[in-house]
Amino acid sequence: MTTHQDALFRSLADPTRRAIFEQLCRQGEQTVGTLTSSAGVAQPTVSKHLAVLKQAGLVIDRHAGRQTHYSARVEALTPLMDWSREMTGFWEARLDALENLLTRIDQ
Repeated sequence: MTTHQDALFRSLADPTRRAIFEQLCRQGEQTVGTLTSSAGVAQPTVSKHLAVLKQAGLVIDRHAGRQTHYSARVEALTPLMDWSREMTGFWEARLDALENLLTRIDQ
């Protein structure tokens, strides 16, 4: 697994970060204040979570005056989707081989 994939997995492993990312995906660009009001944690904590998401490439920020607006970068999930497909193929092949073995044993 690459370092980039590791960063993606780590960033989405935290439930608060995942919730923030999901909110940005579903509702579009939002300010830190808006994200804080629905996150259930203090603004400095939300800012730290956003920094981790940004470092992983999952969000981008835009400054407008004193406010920072964040948007999700859904395309950043591509490496994780590729990994999931690869693992699905791997396990399907293993289960097919097990099914074939069990069928031969039953005969």
